[in-house]
Amino acid sequence: MTNAGIVSRGLAALVDMLVVLVTMGLLYLGLALTTLVVNPTSFRFPAPNLIFSTAVTAVVSVLYLTVCWTLSGRTLGAILLGIRVVVGRSAERLGVAVAIVRAVACVLFPIGLLWVAVDRQRRSIQDIALGSRVIYDRPAVP
Repeated sequence: MTNAGIVSRGLAALVDMLVVLVTMGLLYLGLALTTLVVNPTSFRFPAPNLIFSTAVTAVVSVLYLTVCWTLSGRTLGAILLGIRVVVGRSAERLGVAVAIVRAVACVLFPIGLLWVAVDRQRRSIQDIALGSRVIYDRPAVP
């Protein structure tokens, strides 16, 4: 099992950021529609402040990464790029606790991914700290 490099991981991260942005857009649309249904006569589009929006985006990102890594080790970006997050030499799925800590670390310290470019074993700062790794794991084609 070969550890994934910076390009694959970076592209997967970009796809995952798009997933989170689309999710945030849908949440905003849901909030606007709920506001319209509750008070249609004085409807205005909600204007959430920067702190609230940043906090919700961080929570959505952590939840998305945690659920994906716990269930399959793959996010949508990882599926598209043929990579998977695992822990240990036997390439097991991440447990919930490790997935949460890794997700928080990736959201709060995304620059840690750049360490993959200089590490001989292609590990990010998060991988080194938690014993995880990202491997190429493309499905077999019959």
